[in-house]
Amino acid sequence: MKTVSENKCFGGRQLVIDHDSAATGTAMRFGVFLPPHASNTPCPVVFFLSGLTCTHENFTLKAGAQRLAAELGLIIVAPDTSPRGEEVADIAGDYSLGQGAGFYVDATEAPWARHYRMFSYITDELFDLVTAAFPADPARAGITGHSMGGHGALVCHLRRPDRFRAVSAFAPVAAPSQVPWGRAAFTAYLGADEQAWAAYDATQLVAGRPDGPEILIDQGEADTFLAEQLRPDLFEAAAKAAGRRVRLRRHPGYDHSYFFIASFIDGHLRHHAKGLG
Repeated sequence: MKTVSENKCFGGRQLVIDHDSAATGTAMRFGVFLPPHASNTPCPVVFFLSGLTCTHENFTLKAGAQRLAAELGLIIVAPDTSPRGEEVADIAGDYSLGQGAGFYVDATEAPWARHYRMFSYITDELFDLVTAAFPADPARAGITGHSMGGHGALVCHLRRPDRFRAVSAFAPVAAPSQVPWGRAAFTAYLGADEQAWAAYDATQLVAGRPDGPEILIDQGEADTFLAEQLRPDLFEAAAKAAGRRVRLRRHPGYDHSYFFIASFIDGHLRHHAKGLG
């Protein structure tokens, strides 16, 4: 593990870390914010999964999360969205598949299966690395994300509630098996058998998980991807039918950008701070 950069921030430290990943077979990079409290006591930790085309930098530089995270004593981890490198499979000109578009699944199909193991990377390898290398309390971890990363956050929580006790999402791809982005990615990474997709579809997963903490979702009503690619209404309906608590907040005039995330990040951080104790 190598520290690429370190900056003082709201009394804490913003780091960028490189490490070699066994899960992806590549070098991986992530950002981690350590609040002032982390200098003398273990802190709760929140993982933020970013969306298509993003790296660790988008959230770290644009969301404005560090101020309140410092106040609340939250560690924030922002990983990359896929493995990267010349040896890593990619599709030139397609931002919704390949590098920058890992969809937080463990791929089973060639040529993706060799490196695209983002579910295992997030839920096992990165979780263990962060909780071993930093004063992050493994019993108090939450997960959130945006768009493709909102999908990832919901799936990681629903499949691993033992690891991620609190969950939220910004404009998630909430029913990937039913929208173009998700169907294309799942076909490429997981194959044509749609039964194999269910393990990574939050709307299908929540139907069998009625117990658990409240799920917070924020959605901008001016989001141009809402009707075709996101469909949080389908997730909300499946959760309601299962008896799972979901708070879906709809915001008139807000789009899919980081201006939207920055506008509501404080509510998500407070949601996680409350849920993680």
